[in-house]
Amino acid sequence: MGELIFLIVVVGLIFIAASIILSFIPIGLWISALAAGVKIGIFTLIGMRLRRVPPAKIVNPMIKATKAGLDIGVNKLEAHYLAGGNVDRVVNALIAAQRADIPLGFERAAAIDLAGRDVLQAVQMSVNPRVIETPIVAAVAKDGIEVKAKARVTVRANIDRLVGGAGEETIIARVGEGIVTTVGSANTHKEVLENPDSISRTVLNKGLDAGTAFEILSIDIADVDVGRNIGAQLQTDQAEADKRIAQAKAEERRAMAVAKEQEMKAMVQEMRAKVVEAEAEVPKAMAEALRQGKLGVMDYYNMKNLLADTQMRESISKLGAEKEGDSRDKNIRDE
Repeated sequence: MGELIFLIVVVGLIFIAASIILSFIPIGLWISALAAGVKIGIFTLIGMRLRRVPPAKIVNPMIKATKAGLDIGVNKLEAHYLAGGNVDRVVNALIAAQRADIPLGFERAAAIDLAGRDVLQAVQMSVNPRVIETPIVAAVAKDGIEVKAKARVTVRANIDRLVGGAGEETIIARVGEGIVTTVGSANTHKEVLENPDSISRTVLNKGLDAGTAFEILSIDIADVDVGRNIGAQLQTDQAEADKRIAQAKAEERRAMAVAKEQEMKAMVQEMRAKVVEAEAEVPKAMAEALRQGKLGVMDYYNMKNLLADTQMRESISKLGAEKEGDSRDKNIRDE
């Protein structure tokens, strides 16, 4: 009975040891690689485990590459994985490039992948060009009419410029700039409406794909619309501004005239005050003349009679003027 228990314990320990060894050493993956014709040693797989590299992420892409006729060393794939790259996507891109007869080496594909671009998508775009639709771009012709245009740009990836090349945003911005330049140089908006292909020719001749990761194949104007009359609106705004300036200047002149009027009124009051002050000196002078005998009593009374006669004449003239005004108002009412 004791020997049986010991045998069971030994068998269990052997099973556990074998499970640990098989989990650390990918025997199944090694057999699959040998069956696919990929020459890779078991110690190489163990070394991957020690370097914390999943052997499946290296062996499976190697199997695909070998079946596709590509010769890629295990060290290159492992180094690309340790650098943070996607080994499977790089191998798929190399296979697609080989099938499409596109010259693409492993080092270039790995550099594109490490640069953050999808190298497989780039290869696919080289085979199947992509259409980029720009937003509506508004420009103003020389006659002041706004023209709104929308373009479709057909591009394909340029493998040699994927590393360090500008993206789609640059293409869209440059195409928009070309549309604005072409419309702005047109004498009238009718020229743009009659020949929208002039925009395409002008934009293509500018070489807008320079320094980008794409090659522009064609630029097609999808839609052209007429917008607002910007020139007339600007003239209207300018006229309104001129009117406000003129009103402000007129108001300034009016305020100056009012101030001048008030100033003149003040001067009149000042002069009247001086007249009253001068008239106040007359009785004093007359009294002094009477005391000194230069003015007689009869002369004084004659002057008084003259003043009274003058006041009577003024009163009569005012009364006559009032009666004449009343009769004129009456005639107007009768009519």
